[in-house]
Amino acid sequence: MAATWNSLPFLPRLLPPPPSHSSSPSLPFPPSRRRRRSSAVSLGQESSASIREVADHPGTPPAGSTKGSSPPIYGDDEGGRSGLEEFFAMAAELVAEGKGSPRWFSPWEGEAAARPEEASPVLLYLPGVDGTGAGLASQQGRLSKLFEIWCLHIPPLDRTPFPELVKLVEQRVRSHAYDSPGRPVYLVGESVGACLALSVAARNPDVDLVLILANPATSFDDSPIRPLVPLLDLIPGQLPLSQPFLLSLLTGDPLRKLRTGSEKGLPPGQTVGELSKDLSSMPSRLSVLGKILSQETLVWKIRMLKSSSAFTNSRIHAVKAQTLILASGKDQLLPSAAEGERLYNTIPNSDLRRFPESGHYLFLEDGFNLLTTIKAIRYYRRGRTLDYVLDYLLPTHAEFKQVYDSNRLIDELTAPVILSTMEDGKIVRGFDGIPAEGPVLLVGYHMLLGLELVPLVARLFDQRNILARGIAHPMLFLRKKEGGSLDESTYDTFKIMGAVPVSGINLYKLFATKSHILLYPGGMREALHRKGEEYKLFWPEQSEFVRMAARFGAKIVPFGTVGEDDIGEIVLDYDDLIRIPFMSDSINEMRESMERANVRLRTDAEGEVANQDAHFPGILPKVPGRFYYYFGKPIETAGRKQELRDREKANELYLEVKAEVEKCIAYLREKRESDPYRNIVPRLIYQATNGHTAEIPTFDI
Repeated sequence: MAATWNSLPFLPRLLPPPPSHSSSPSLPFPPSRRRRRSSAVSLGQESSASIREVADHPGTPPAGSTKGSSPPIYGDDEGGRSGLEEFFAMAAELVAEGKGSPRWFSPWEGEAAARPEEASPVLLYLPGVDGTGAGLASQQGRLSKLFEIWCLHIPPLDRTPFPELVKLVEQRVRSHAYDSPGRPVYLVGESVGACLALSVAARNPDVDLVLILANPATSFDDSPIRPLVPLLDLIPGQLPLSQPFLLSLLTGDPLRKLRTGSEKGLPPGQTVGELSKDLSSMPSRLSVLGKILSQETLVWKIRMLKSSSAFTNSRIHAVKAQTLILASGKDQLLPSAAEGERLYNTIPNSDLRRFPESGHYLFLEDGFNLLTTIKAIRYYRRGRTLDYVLDYLLPTHAEFKQVYDSNRLIDELTAPVILSTMEDGKIVRGFDGIPAEGPVLLVGYHMLLGLELVPLVARLFDQRNILARGIAHPMLFLRKKEGGSLDESTYDTFKIMGAVPVSGINLYKLFATKSHILLYPGGMREALHRKGEEYKLFWPEQSEFVRMAARFGAKIVPFGTVGEDDIGEIVLDYDDLIRIPFMSDSINEMRESMERANVRLRTDAEGEVANQDAHFPGILPKVPGRFYYYFGKPIETAGRKQELRDREKANELYLEVKAEVEKCIAYLREKRESDPYRNIVPRLIYQATNGHTAEIPTFDI
């Protein structure tokens, strides 16, 4: 027996009538269809619990943070069924009857474990061509802790015109915006759903919207199926789009699945087994797909693609909402890669992320994680503006592994030696000398190009479960069209690992939330130093951080890093590049673009530290040596708040910290001379003898 609306395990919560202030029509499911949740479930009686399940424990604060001061961990993969399995299990029940009007449903149960946090924003999912509302099935478990999710279901036999769908979504958006002033409403749409989102945003510039658009159908006029439109009236029953072709849009490239399995570390046999399972389930999936997109419905959907594209493109100039465009490179239905670029350049407040190996149904691909993408681009916010500290979400274990694996090479080539100082002055190997309880300020030397960052942050998080939140140059947060020097995705790793733009308010909030803070007073001037300036500190004259640290009783840990001169040698520095015509033009253009973006740091500073033009020095690589880190004894500021209000006293402590950093550097430069494993060759021999994971010895401490 087909499941009825209220028997669906993943549809336990019916949409309440909109509040009395709204003119939106009530859209509850008909009372005559209400049955117990234990009613039969179609498609082999499969349980759909995994669609709504999330981890019982959202994560624990990292060691060194006061309980409640650090954000919980969200977004780990939950295992279980693939995205396609989730989709077809949900879609089969949603289309069991096929009739009715468009409806909203919430895919999560109303239990405490599954509810989003208080003050979480609403997320409205707008489906693509299939119209089922099941397109987020594999993403909902991760998203449901952070958003109140509602999905739009358009029954297969419904023929609501696109402009009426826009009004339906618009009414729901305005209702949520009225109920929760000060909080954004997220519109997540793919294909036709992306057109819905854009159209609603164009008509409602006064509503705080965040759009996340996957392969928008605004490119329909350039689609390979556009020539079929004239044939719809001539031969409506002979549309040359087979069900297997439509299924291939959902399943994507099987070779990509093999690559994804390999990236996850799955045995080849398991991946092949999953592919075999997909093949064996094809008949049942074709049956479900036939109910979703019958020949008559498919003709209607193609017409819908045309009308939605025309409607949206005529209004796209009015879109002011914050917009994230997700563009697939192997979309067989739409030219999404080119369209992503067009929309990025058309919509002022937009960001673009490219997925060159992905197909049309991006959200169903096993290697894609929407929440991770949102976190990496800093698109999660609870208020009208992004709070880089309070809206931050810790990396999950899977996200950290991805970050670490993508940067593993530099860690393995440099085999870092980590030393720290205990409270009694004893030097130990590892991070044990770094205080576990925050707030803690790590203040140190910035090596060439910041090469020390990845091993430092990754190992500290891995070994001590402490996330060092870096104070970063605002350039890392600029869109390329606003003056960024590189593609925006270049810096996603830093954002995932908690970097924040340098500002007094951000530093204040990090101290207030008892964070571990990573600060380089020398900034870009140290990281882009000239020839012969290795290990020279370029700190401002005034004490920039001491009094704020004292206000919160933070511990200051000075540290030094050594090893850049064993990795490469600068052959072209700033002084050389500025004399080369085309290179000087590039440097000046970058400076002007940052000025246009209102990025101005240390405008009142004088001397070397004020000279921070962004550039890329010419570096001659060397046979890799080794990185060394030495964290000095923590300096207490607790109880010194009044004392350090005096500028002279604060400056004395500032100079003490600077001197300690210089001592740490001098100690490492001297001691590394006696390290028998400073060169990579003896390290490789040691690992070949003792195993790849064996800790490589170093000098005597």
